[in-house]
Amino acid sequence: MSELVSIRNLSFSYGSTVALENIDLSVLEGTTLGLIGPNGGGKSTLMKLMLGLLEPDAGEIRIGGLTPRKAVRRGDLIGYLPQRPHTPKNFPASVRQVVRMGLSGRAGLLHSPTTDDFAFVESLLTRVGLGDLADRPIGELSGGQLQRVYIARALAPRPKLLLLDEPTVGIDRGGQQRFIEFIQQLKVELGLTLVFVSHDLRAVTAIADRIACLSGTLHYHDVPDHLPAELVYRMFACDLEAMGIKGGHVCTHGAAETLVPIGVGSRVAS
Repeated sequence: MSELVSIRNLSFSYGSTVALENIDLSVLEGTTLGLIGPNGGGKSTLMKLMLGLLEPDAGEIRIGGLTPRKAVRRGDLIGYLPQRPHTPKNFPASVRQVVRMGLSGRAGLLHSPTTDDFAFVESLLTRVGLGDLADRPIGELSGGQLQRVYIARALAPRPKLLLLDEPTVGIDRGGQQRFIEFIQQLKVELGLTLVFVSHDLRAVTAIADRIACLSGTLHYHDVPDHLPAELVYRMFACDLEAMGIKGGHVCTHGAAETLVPIGVGSRVAS
């Protein structure tokens, strides 16, 4: 597999506040990267950098060999599902029309979508279970249906990379499992590469091939099974047993804690 996303020596600050420092990260084609970390850890900042909405202070990001802004302008490299996209109840557009809006990036300002583009949108509507609702105003849809509309819109230009920002927020456990199965199916059918940003470690470990843990710097980048329990506890103060993560302990030397994973070697990256 080749590298689709390459992040090297990346740093970014908001004024005097350092958000990300010396981040090295890669995403291979056809894989799913789960991006986790505490509030304020830099996940949203990294997402904005990958979308070209921010420029790094140092280092670089390449997506398909292009800078993020060039990748976004190309139209068919990056799809993006924002967290809880807002839709006015009286927005005068149908499901089909909203999904077709995603074609604007692929066609560009000087070109119209092709017959093939429109046919792909129709196939997407069926894939995401909205074929029977294609002509319904989006203001009449449920939250789950709206989420599928925006996923279809993000996929309309046939991107190689789909960025998902907290897609399981507000969904119960059963709904999360159905969503993960749905995304996994789309990934296989469309040959997608995914970056899945979430506070929910259960959801991330269920879908990701690799996990990156951000808190200013990159603290971990490996497969989910090797994620040290102490790192999760110290980052999230969460219920480890409920998440099915076991092993490891924290040794205390004086006032400082030292991370000592059991059975994972030296897999924590600084």
